[in-house]
Parts: sequence; structure tokens; C-alpha cells
Amino acid sequence: MNGYYPAVLQLRGRRCVVIGGGAVAQRKIRGLLEAGADDIVVVSPQVTHSIARLAEEGAITVQLRGFEQTDIAGARLVFAATDDGGLNESIAASCDKLGILVNAADDSGHSSFISPSVVRRGDLLLAVTASGASPALSRQIKAELESRYGPNYEALTARLRRLRERVLGTVLDERDRQLVLQLAAEEAAQQDRIHFDIDEWLQSLLHRIDRRHK
Repeated sequence: MNGYYPAVLQLRGRRCVVIGGGAVAQRKIRGLLEAGADDIVVVSPQVTHSIARLAEEGAITVQLRGFEQTDIAGARLVFAATDDGGLNESIAASCDKLGILVNAADDSGHSSFISPSVVRRGDLLLAVTASGASPALSRQIKAELESRYGPNYEALTARLRRLRERVLGTVLDERDRQLVLQLAAEEAAQQDRIHFDIDEWLQSLLHRIDRRHK
């Protein structure tokens, strides 16, 4: 048992703090932005050109100074990503006392969560981690997932979302709902019938499950 419980967090409107301004911090910031985080504060005496550009664009807030304990107040998520292992450990300990989720760079032993390797295809989110045992393995599996689930899955999941909304609004029988959505997912995975008009697709699905009942 690796002791980790997988979860997907909603970060919009939640304060996320990144302590550090180097390459590791930059990767963490990019991941937060891809996840939709919109309240990101970066604290570091120096930052990369990419981080500085994100601040200029208004995507993040940067405070060019050293870490202070008040920096983590009110944070939902903290990344301790400095090049000082002792400082990262201290930040992690402070977050732990306050019940704040924290990831200390290259130190899973003092982290309350691990950042997985992620593949995003619109609403489809695929994440993999070796629980700190082998980041290289996680990256390898991520590459395999990127190849298996290509960019077309973004449009595919968007159509499935629209279909689900239509089903929930029009199909009253719970069993029929489940059958329709299951059949739709199977067809979508096979790249079949996904270009149908939503209403036409729904009627086709209902017709087929009705024939199954008979």
C-alpha cells in the first residue's frame, strides 16, 4: 500500500501558492494554469523569464522576495519548489500544521500530495504516478497515453457531455439513461456515430435500447 488516495481538485477561485521561481516552479505553475487555477501567487527573489511573462500577462501574481510564513495563509494548495531542501521541508511542515495540501519538490516524504503526470483532452483527464518511486516510469506511461488518446478525444468528450445533458433533461427512466450513456461511450470509444447530430444520435440510441428490451 503506497498510502496515497487519488483525487481530482477544483482550483478555480482557490488560492494556490508556489514558493520558488526556477524550472521546477515553472512546471508547477503551468500545471496549475492548465487545471484552471486563477489565483496563483509565486514567491521568490528571482523568477524565470517565462514566469515573469506570465505575471506581465496577468495570469499569476509574483512577489520578488524570500518566503514568509504569512505567504501560505488562506492557501488551498502550496508547492515548495525552491532549491533549498531545508526550506522546502520547513514550508511543508508549516502547511501540514495548518491543514494545507503541500508538495515539496523531490521530497515525497514531506509532501501531502504528489503531482501526477497528466494528459488532458478537453474534459478527459488522465493521470498517472508511480507514487514517487519512479517519475521516469510515470513519464513513459504518460507518453503511451498521449499516443493512445489523441487530440480527437477533446471533441469526443465534449459531444458526450452535451449528449449526457440532453439525456438527463429528456430521458425519465433511470435504467434507460444508464443504458443510453453506456452505449454512447462505447460508440464514442470506437469513433462510431460521434458526428451525428446530438438529437439524432440520442434517438438512435433510444431505438436500439428499446429493441434490446423487446
